[in-house]
Amino acid sequence: MQDSPHFTSPPKRFPTGDVTPPALLFTAGPYFLLSITFSPRTVRKEPLPAAEHGGAHYKYHIWGRDRTALPSRSQFFCEAGLRASDMGSARLAQLNGLFAAYKPPGLKWKHLRDTIELQLLKGLNAGKPPAPEQRVRFLLGPLESSEKKELTLTATSVPTLRKHPLVCGPAFTSLKVAVGHRLDAQASGVLVFGVGQGRRLLTDMYNAHLTKDYTVRGLLGKATDDFCEDGRLVEKTTYDHVTREKLDRILAMIQGSHQKALVMYSNLDLKTQEAYEMAVRGLIRPMNKSPMLITGIRCLHFAPPEFLLEVQCMHETQKQLRKLVHEIGLELKTTAVCTQVRRTRDGVFTLDDALLRTQWDLHSILDAIEAAAPRVAAELEKSLSLGLDTQQLPSPRWPWDSEGLSSALGLESDVGH
Repeated sequence: MQDSPHFTSPPKRFPTGDVTPPALLFTAGPYFLLSITFSPRTVRKEPLPAAEHGGAHYKYHIWGRDRTALPSRSQFFCEAGLRASDMGSARLAQLNGLFAAYKPPGLKWKHLRDTIELQLLKGLNAGKPPAPEQRVRFLLGPLESSEKKELTLTATSVPTLRKHPLVCGPAFTSLKVAVGHRLDAQASGVLVFGVGQGRRLLTDMYNAHLTKDYTVRGLLGKATDDFCEDGRLVEKTTYDHVTREKLDRILAMIQGSHQKALVMYSNLDLKTQEAYEMAVRGLIRPMNKSPMLITGIRCLHFAPPEFLLEVQCMHETQKQLRKLVHEIGLELKTTAVCTQVRRTRDGVFTLDDALLRTQWDLHSILDAIEAAAPRVAAELEKSLSLGLDTQQLPSPRWPWDSEGLSSALGLESDVGH
């Protein structure tokens, strides 16, 4: 981890005036998290009586990757979408980072994203609108001291309704939320979202090739056209001969074959000290996009015909995991279908970090972003600071999709031949 930058005074490109010096909350390698406090005087660009704002200040968190390229005043206010001294704008400026939500089975990831966007917009627009501006108008009315009911013009202060929400509509009408590694409709589990500057962090997480954990449930004795339990039935088989020992042996062969492929795609020389240290720390990653790689697989529960697997992998799809169950069934001289795919971890986000349906609101998401920020920065710094200067080798032949599990396991031919 690099030395933490220290700011004794506001940088030249930060707005000055009613702005406190930025406070460094966290740093990890090229990433840093700043906290800056603005007074309403600065936000509104005009003097504001203390009696009106009550001495209140607004705090903003800024994600950054290079402290020499800090945003200018105009860029900051433009990107944050600040409007006057509205509390919704203050909350919008804090929506910068990553958070995770739990996707239930049967729900498409697009519907989940749209629901979260709608809830965030409701939270931003739920704040009490500011008091309307007053203007002087001359209204026609009777003269109080006159007995003949003469009319006269009287100067009266009336509210200006041109900025009222019922006139101009809600202050916030659109908000972009990005989605990380997606889940199909039948799968469930941890789904990572990025908002604000967090959308850029999703790209960094993708380039870091972080592993993900799944629990995959299978059912012996059936085969379908799409490897799912509710697919079109192809055949039925017996499974009385299948034991826990046979299943564990197949899983060990899968893990060994994929670990060999992982080293090949990472372009590392196993005879070097660097490769040994990375292997001990668990930092071996493929240099570029690769087929599905399994770094760990084991059986958690075995009660024929049902069994439960825990799979740690990268560059996977849920369909490939279902096909994995099918191929395991074939290696056991029977058939098997997948009944459940559930993601339990995506990078640094686990099931404990995933927000449930009742927590898809602005307040819970802000708390989740703040809690995950240090862990995200630390993981990205650890993964992206490897700096491997190795030459890209030709991609090895990977027969996973075109051939059976026997070829992928090296039972008929070794990977790379």
